[in-house]
Amino acid sequence: MKAIWTGAIGFGLVNIPVKIYSAIEEGSLDLDMLDKKDHARIRFRRVNENSGKEVPWANIVKGYDLDGKYVVLSDEDFEKASPEKTKIIEIKEFVNENEIESIFFETPYFLEPQKSGEKAYVLLREALKKTGKLGLGSFVMRNKESLCVLKPLDTVIVLNKIRFAQEIRNVNDLNIPQKSTIKPAELKMATALIDQLSSKFNIAKYKDSYTDELMKLIKAKARGKKVNVPTLRVVHNKTKDLMSQLKASLDGKKKKAS
Repeated sequence: MKAIWTGAIGFGLVNIPVKIYSAIEEGSLDLDMLDKKDHARIRFRRVNENSGKEVPWANIVKGYDLDGKYVVLSDEDFEKASPEKTKIIEIKEFVNENEIESIFFETPYFLEPQKSGEKAYVLLREALKKTGKLGLGSFVMRNKESLCVLKPLDTVIVLNKIRFAQEIRNVNDLNIPQKSTIKPAELKMATALIDQLSSKFNIAKYKDSYTDELMKLIKAKARGKKVNVPTLRVVHNKTKDLMSQLKASLDGKKKKAS
């Protein structure tokens, strides 16, 4: 794995030199975009809008449009804006995990200690385990400031980027029912179905089956085989059918279990 960020964790007066690695890898198929006429690949070029000529990566810079005039920024400029945040993951406080709603969680990364920080890394990891707390802080990566939480996972400390509150859209823009029209009997049966479907969480039993099925379809088409897929239709049931649907769900689960 290749490190995508190098710096340190700021833990009080203790600095823990670390490297950040991506903790995830995409499982989807790498599909190319093609011209429908001859299946030639579609390529995207970086073109100068004035000359129409392609511009090599080495000649591309970033700029901000300020009052109609571009201010060009170098890599050094991004670091100068806040040098400490580009190099330090500063833990500002420690919080309980259940205090952070799931909507705020974004991308996970692995933190690896550099040699001079191994002991302090283990100390922070074990202290987080013992207290059950998450370290909440912020840092800058790829010219963007992010909030983050640090959490132990077995032997590694995971950094999980979390969103700022202002990044979450207002739910008032949605048409959400405010008044409850649910009957006590319906709620009782719904909770019974939840209890019946409840089990201990085990992420390993869930696999990306869609990618496998898509690959089967691709191979079948390559052999010239016609793939017949049953038509699925979303049925909108009336609210009065809720009880019968819940009862059928409970009975169906019981039959599978027996």
